[in-house]
Amino acid sequence: MTTALVLLGGLALISTLGRGPGGSPAASGGAARAPASALPRWPGPRPPDVDPEVMLGNPAAPVTMVEFADYQCPFCGEFDRSVQPTLVARYVGTGTLRIVWRDFPYYGAASEDAAVAARAAGRQHRFWAFHDALYAQRPVPGGGGLTAARFDAIARDLALDPARFDADRGDPALRGAVRADFAFGRQLGVPGTPAFLVNGSPELFGAQPLATFEQAIEQARQPSGAGPAPR
Repeated sequence: MTTALVLLGGLALISTLGRGPGGSPAASGGAARAPASALPRWPGPRPPDVDPEVMLGNPAAPVTMVEFADYQCPFCGEFDRSVQPTLVARYVGTGTLRIVWRDFPYYGAASEDAAVAARAAGRQHRFWAFHDALYAQRPVPGGGGLTAARFDAIARDLALDPARFDADRGDPALRGAVRADFAFGRQLGVPGTPAFLVNGSPELFGAQPLATFEQAIEQARQPSGAGPAPR
């Protein structure tokens, strides 16, 4: 854990972890590509491009929270069901917070397949609905719940175009994007799931209560050196 914190803390990734294609800030409906000469330079691994579909919130929000997670991780599911809805209502909905998803299929092939399926749903603008449906079944590592039949059932429930969903699940680009996120997280030293960076600060690992996230967000939204805003 100490090594991971040192690795993460030493990288200048506060504004780049949630960047869209070409390193430009991702916006809803697409992302502008900055000229090559304008791209920032920073030490450490370059963040993979981020599909705008896997982001929640205003790209101009003052606080960005990056989540590295796995669909077989019970603590990731607990965050999705119990903490994220409040953060969305309180901070994303008010323009304070943007959430950026990063796939970290720590528990193997089934996790990777689920991540690809969620991204395939994202091509029909239903990434977050599919994501929530995966966690709603309370998956556990090796539990066998993340199957092609399960993905097809969720797709039907969400009224996805089944032919397109199947085709997109077979697109190597989506699997490549999942694997790129996983490799990036490992290069950063992410120790497991869930792992959260708030404006680049790597202090939130594992199961954390809502109050811990609120404190980190409130601190990050303040000017440097200022204390938390009164609630």
